[in-house]
Amino acid sequence: MSKFVGRTVLFGVPLLLLVIISLGVFITLAANAPQAERAEQEIRPAAVFVTEAEASPVQLTVRTQGEVTALIEIDLTAQVSGRVAYMNPNFVQGGFFEAGEVLVRLEDQDYRLAVTRAEAQVAQRRQALIREQAESELARQEWEAIGRGEATPLTLREPQMADARAQLAAAEAGLAEARLNLSRTRISAPFSGRVRDKLVDLGQFVGPGARLGRVFATETVQVRLPLSDREIALLNMPAAFQASADNPGPQVMLSAQSGGVMRQWRGEVVRTDAAINPQTRTLGVFVEVRDPYGAAADEAGAPLAVGQFVEAVIQGRQISDAIVLPRRALRGTGQMFVAERDGTLSVRDVQIIDSTPERVVVASGVAAGDRVITSTVRAAAHGMPVTALDPDGEPLPQDSRAEPGAPRDQTPSVAAAGR
Repeated sequence: MSKFVGRTVLFGVPLLLLVIISLGVFITLAANAPQAERAEQEIRPAAVFVTEAEASPVQLTVRTQGEVTALIEIDLTAQVSGRVAYMNPNFVQGGFFEAGEVLVRLEDQDYRLAVTRAEAQVAQRRQALIREQAESELARQEWEAIGRGEATPLTLREPQMADARAQLAAAEAGLAEARLNLSRTRISAPFSGRVRDKLVDLGQFVGPGARLGRVFATETVQVRLPLSDREIALLNMPAAFQASADNPGPQVMLSAQSGGVMRQWRGEVVRTDAAINPQTRTLGVFVEVRDPYGAAADEAGAPLAVGQFVEAVIQGRQISDAIVLPRRALRGTGQMFVAERDGTLSVRDVQIIDSTPERVVVASGVAAGDRVITSTVRAAAHGMPVTALDPDGEPLPQDSRAEPGAPRDQTPSVAAAGR
């Protein structure tokens, strides 16, 4: 046992001394090691492209879509019966016709005979009236020669005279009716137009009220355009609008693809719809285009055809002093970034009057002279440092006297107009 204790002491004491010496060396080296210096991270301003806001006149516009329809479209119907004896060569689908031009004629022999009979009846009744007038005059003369006092109406044959006049009037009415029925065998339209549908053909028998075809007038066509309440405000037009010589409606440019080419036609707003559509909550405005197949056709002679789907650009009100900026300057639906003169970014809430894929018209939030950022800004935050670049990529000078975060007048002159 004593030998084991002696060996433990003999080997353990040097090992313990080695551990103590190693620990002391490590502590000494750690205490004398050089300390790492903390370097302050330098924040570099983000380079952004800007455009300077300018106040200028602007014409507001409203873009919408609609379908061309005929202003006047009717069914041709027969008022008398008969067999179709004549068809106008223009009475075909797509055919043109003039006002009053006979499109369909029915057999009229029966109606001519009816006119002849009515004329004979009138001649008989007229002779009967002349005879009664002569007899009445004779009776009056006889009474004046032999009678005493005042003669009675029956003595003077006044009731017979009244009956003869009534019989003549009835015969003349029958003649007028016979002639009217004869004229109704010739069927025409009271306007110049085109044929949409033809429903009868030569030799077919038709009765009163039978539909012969459908036609529409080509003098004027119309387009119904749905507009929201905001768009109506851009036009500065009341909800109950009716154009007149003293109060003309806004001008409209209609466009559509026709034959692989973009065509354009000019029209005018003439009235608004009677009520708001309960499903879409929009109010329809009607645009009329006069002579769409003639004078209103575009420079290449392409007509504005009924049934065509068109894009419409309506001229709105004129603003004399507005802030107009590129569409890419808009962030989200109502914000813009402005590079302040002190080199910081400012997040502005803006009110938009009008917007298109190319531009936005600002009512408030940005003033003339502001440097509006048009390029992408990553992790944008209010007050972050930025370097403003012009469209050519050249840095713009900063105003060192400007205080960071100093408020600016953010209400342009167009703000009142935008409301």
